[in-house]
Amino acid sequence: MKEKGKSTKVDLMQGVTYSHFLLNRHIAEGDTVIDATAGNGKDTVFLAELVGNKGRVYAFDIQKIAITHTRELLEDKKLAGRVKLIQESHENMINCIDAKEVEGIIFNLGFLPGGSKDIITKTDTTLSALKDGLKILSDGGLIVIVIYTEHPGGREEKEAILDFCKELNYKKYNVLRYNFINQQSSPAQVLAIKKRL
Repeated sequence: MKEKGKSTKVDLMQGVTYSHFLLNRHIAEGDTVIDATAGNGKDTVFLAELVGNKGRVYAFDIQKIAITHTRELLEDKKLAGRVKLIQESHENMINCIDAKEVEGIIFNLGFLPGGSKDIITKTDTTLSALKDGLKILSDGGLIVIVIYTEHPGGREEKEAILDFCKELNYKKYNVLRYNFINQQSSPAQVLAIKKRL
């Protein structure tokens, strides 16, 4: 029965919103998580809020401006103490963290919004990071990948990731693909990889 004033209708979410929905349902206070592509800091802040004071976020980006923007946003929200910012490619994340396993990882692929469109995530480094991410993902852990394809190299990166994910052992991983198929542009799509218990 519907409560008065409450809607029971469900909206279909855009990619980033859906990625946050999945992580919000999965990440708990005290967890250790990774933002593999910090960008302007929105995902990093979101994760920092989820893990609470006892949790830890490792946030990576190759661009100094991205690390600076993320740090400023974290400081403004008084969340900086929960996050270790690392100016490094996500392909090296396994060597830059002191955690043996993590509960969740998010990738937001493409280029830095408002930044240079010449600096983009690359297929080889993303696949390397994804493979390493699976190695340190805890049992029951979740990787969420937001994929954009409108920039040069974006479609190739998407196809390579899809090919990789299709080959993951279904006894060890569940893989979900979420995207809209009837829009003029190519909106962000989401892949979610859940490591089975």
